[in-house]
Amino acid sequence: MARSVPILASKFITLLLLSSFATILVTGDQDHEFVRSLDRKLLGLKKEKLSHFKLYWHDILTGQNPSAVQVVPPPSNTSRTAFGLVRMIDNPLTLGPEMSSQLVGRAQGFYAQASQQDIGLLMAMNFAFIEGKYNGSTITVLGKNAVFSTVREMPVIGGSGLFRFARGYVQARTHKLDMATGDATVEYNVYVFHY
Repeated sequence: MARSVPILASKFITLLLLSSFATILVTGDQDHEFVRSLDRKLLGLKKEKLSHFKLYWHDILTGQNPSAVQVVPPPSNTSRTAFGLVRMIDNPLTLGPEMSSQLVGRAQGFYAQASQQDIGLLMAMNFAFIEGKYNGSTITVLGKNAVFSTVREMPVIGGSGLFRFARGYVQARTHKLDMATGDATVEYNVYVFHY
């Protein structure tokens, strides 16, 4: 009987270890959850600031090198709003309203005629900067642009580079529109929170 006590104790310890291992497998290790809090400093995030950019967006449909190209025409039975039309853009962003002004970036993305009642565009574009400390950084805009309203507001939904975690809004005002060609120059005021 004295000999069976150590055998029973070793079987008990083995059983206890196996049950502990099984419990870990069933409940999982708490250190391996799919989401966790991070320290801002690990991502280089400092104090958040608010910046204002004033830019001119040039939508050029005509000439040898247009910056806006139709990729999807509206259906043949479309309304007067050209509902369904889609244009890809690589529009110049300049400091002043003239094309000869300093080029600071490109508006790259697309816009689509998304309204059957009025000229309402769905805008999806990145303001890709090429100048100064913002070179290589982008601000992403996504929203409705009611073209014939005096001022249109669209949200800034993010960005990259110096605009990671960006949020804010843009206000667009038509500076010049050629009704014959469709070429337009639009003043964009961008208000963006970023780190």
